[in-house]
Amino acid sequence: MTKLSKEDKMKLFKEWKYEYKGAKYLSKKYGVNVSRISYLLELIDRHGFTILDKVYTYHSKEFKEEAINRVLLSDESINNVALELGLSSAGMLNNWIRSYKENGYNIVIKSKGRSTREKREEQRTREAEARKRRTSSPEFKAYCRKCIHKKIGCLSSKEIKPPKTEIARAVTELRRELGLGIKTILEVINDPDNNLPNLSRSNYYDILNREDKDDLKYHHMIKRIKSIYFEIKERYVAPGYRTITNHLHREGFKVNPKTVQRLMRKFKLFGYRMKKKKRYDSYEGEIEGRIKENLVQRDFFSVIPNRKWYTDITEFNLKGLKLYLSPILDGCGGDIVAFNISRSPNLKQVMTMLKDAFKVSSNLKGLIFHSDRGWQYQHKAYQKALKERGIEQSMSRKGCSPDNGLMEGFFSILKREMFYGKESAYANLEELEQAIIEFIHYYNNERPKDRLKGLTPIEYRNQSLVA
Repeated sequence: MTKLSKEDKMKLFKEWKYEYKGAKYLSKKYGVNVSRISYLLELIDRHGFTILDKVYTYHSKEFKEEAINRVLLSDESINNVALELGLSSAGMLNNWIRSYKENGYNIVIKSKGRSTREKREEQRTREAEARKRRTSSPEFKAYCRKCIHKKIGCLSSKEIKPPKTEIARAVTELRRELGLGIKTILEVINDPDNNLPNLSRSNYYDILNREDKDDLKYHHMIKRIKSIYFEIKERYVAPGYRTITNHLHREGFKVNPKTVQRLMRKFKLFGYRMKKKKRYDSYEGEIEGRIKENLVQRDFFSVIPNRKWYTDITEFNLKGLKLYLSPILDGCGGDIVAFNISRSPNLKQVMTMLKDAFKVSSNLKGLIFHSDRGWQYQHKAYQKALKERGIEQSMSRKGCSPDNGLMEGFFSILKREMFYGKESAYANLEELEQAIIEFIHYYNNERPKDRLKGLTPIEYRNQSLVA
């Protein structure tokens, strides 16, 4: 980061004040962080150019203590306090607060030069005594009560009380942060005037010991959870506890999903959460006589394969280049019957997908084939191909994506696990296309589902055909 001279700072301020240049513009021009520029401009605006003459200022222990108390006890912002006191940066006050907490809520003024062993021992003794005095001071006690109230109070609401395990974890964190004993923290929590969720000393230690026994009780399973988690994460995205549980059940582990969830949370193994993205829409209006009735009515599932199929088109935008996937999903096991990948969402893509699906399954009379109202599904050629094989066409209501929820769910899984957040892994559309093909094979043959009792879609399909 560029170091600014006094002349640079004055010039920078004049550009902002009189030429109305923004902080972002000045940040790029002078090569300085935006937050630092904003702080500097406000500092000069408050104190004038004389504040720039202070090259080095000694700050006494009392001065630092007053500044720290204003932030910790009076709830003033670090930025505002630093500006008011004329500090060269807000980071200076932030460092004081960090050092204050690290030294047991005691301000330590470091002397220059290397200290001898005797001096260091004397310093430690003084710091220990100062820490004892500090912990007995009313200001420190008030701050501790405030921290305990804030942390424990956030766990509960008016309707729902937090589980004892959450309170115990919060108490452990408070012990580390404040350096207090368990007795002091529990006294504040269990005080009837504080209206906080209670926790007894015996309960706390029982939970603490139980948490430590996890490694003994679930040693092999924890190892397997971690290996499954990182294996899938490396391949696609971080899986959630349900996916991990299904894999464990397939390997013979008898475990409740909530136990897996608790262990994953304990080891900070969190599943990926997808952010909403703009979706592709193939709707371009309605052709009279081509709109079909919604025969599915959100009753998506079927007992046997080839009774309900679903289709739609989704778009992949990779660095401005687009790829379109058109799959067919069976309502029995949720497996992908056929699919086609194209550079444009044209009729040829949908018709090729249909031909591939008809090769896999020949007898489709009475099948309900559901889609949205996209122009491809209103085309004469598409509707004729379905009619020739005795397939009944079904369509969602206008602009109602939940009517095709099963297909939308598959697109969500597909993009969350192998595309969103991993766009940089694909150099071109060819690599992305290959990755989609591989994921569909993984989804059909290797990815177990809760709804299918831990089976993969293809395993469930084959089981249904045998039955």
